[in-house]
Amino acid sequence: MRTQVAIVGAGPAGLTLAHLLDRAGIDSVVVEAKSREHVEHRVRAGVLEHGTVDLLTESGVGERLRREGLVHHGIELRFGGRGHRIDLHALTGRAITIYGQQELVKDLIAARVATGRPIHFDAREVTLEGIDGDRPRVRFQDHRGAQAIDCDFVAGCDGFHGVCRGAIPEGALTVHERSYPFAWLGILARAAPSRGELAYASHERGFALFSMRSPELTRLYLQVAPDESLAAWSDDRIWSELAARFAGEDGWRPNEGPIVERMIAGMRSFVAEPMRHGRLFLAGDAAHIVPPTGAKGLNLAVADVRVLSLCLARWYAGDAAALDEYSPRCLARVWRAEHFSWWMTAMLHRFPDDDSFQRKLQLAQREYVAASRAAAASLAENYVGLPFDDAGG
Repeated sequence: MRTQVAIVGAGPAGLTLAHLLDRAGIDSVVVEAKSREHVEHRVRAGVLEHGTVDLLTESGVGERLRREGLVHHGIELRFGGRGHRIDLHALTGRAITIYGQQELVKDLIAARVATGRPIHFDAREVTLEGIDGDRPRVRFQDHRGAQAIDCDFVAGCDGFHGVCRGAIPEGALTVHERSYPFAWLGILARAAPSRGELAYASHERGFALFSMRSPELTRLYLQVAPDESLAAWSDDRIWSELAARFAGEDGWRPNEGPIVERMIAGMRSFVAEPMRHGRLFLAGDAAHIVPPTGAKGLNLAVADVRVLSLCLARWYAGDAAALDEYSPRCLARVWRAEHFSWWMTAMLHRFPDDDSFQRKLQLAQREYVAASRAAAASLAENYVGLPFDDAGG
């Protein structure tokens, strides 16, 4: 096979890039290690920034998103037995939309199939060659046997555990990383959401988050120990703990229902820079991870590939220096999101080694955000997503 851009990974980053490149008249081939059924049904992120929604809509894949997505104009911080609403729209003029990653992936795959351009699922033993030269190659195995894609560029959109970042020579990347001393136990419950906006709870027993994926599905998270076992959490224990952490003077609690999915995910911050090596460009989780507290992971992936598609279009139009802008432009946004995600995590979680002084500082920060319009506006501006800036990503 011969193409202009070989894209490794059919998650939101890879599929959005393929879609944007197609609209720019740039040929691509997508290679994905998992099956189509798997990527269309794995439940991950669900909060889309204002700019992400606009980009998807303007590029022609936002019809179902606009129809079925749940637009939220605020979020709530719950602590000290009371709720404090942050009015995102009043503070920024923007909003967020709840739309499950798996639904976005379905839309993007359908758009890809409609173009007739190739997407290879169930690709095994993916390897990269020649990324330091001008004719890289991606090799893989599928049901037809050994396959090879000759290309001008490779886009590594295959996630934190993918093969692309590992193909970069040792010493070429600088890695910045922080692990957090807790994890999130997440559940998906077949229960109608009991409120219309997300609620972030900070409690002496730990953090909790109320979210949703549809009018019929509630998504909930509990802070747990990093080595916690799912077997230790019965349905009754999960619902009891959620009720305790969300408890307040208003008497609100999440609706209960059958738990259809549960998982435990560790928490880390991670950035590998630069996000380019030769003809290989890293995007999304292949280059950076943020704690989910700030709802930035999927949105950063979309922002990355937006910049990459623009830089590639300029390069093919004759601007030889365009691709040099990719990594610095993306990293400016990445580090802003890393800081916001760290800040939200530090303000709302109970750290095991915190003393009374640290807990008082956390409380003072929460109270300031709840009471100060300026502080609330800073949170809101970052939460809804900074506007795209063609000069800076």
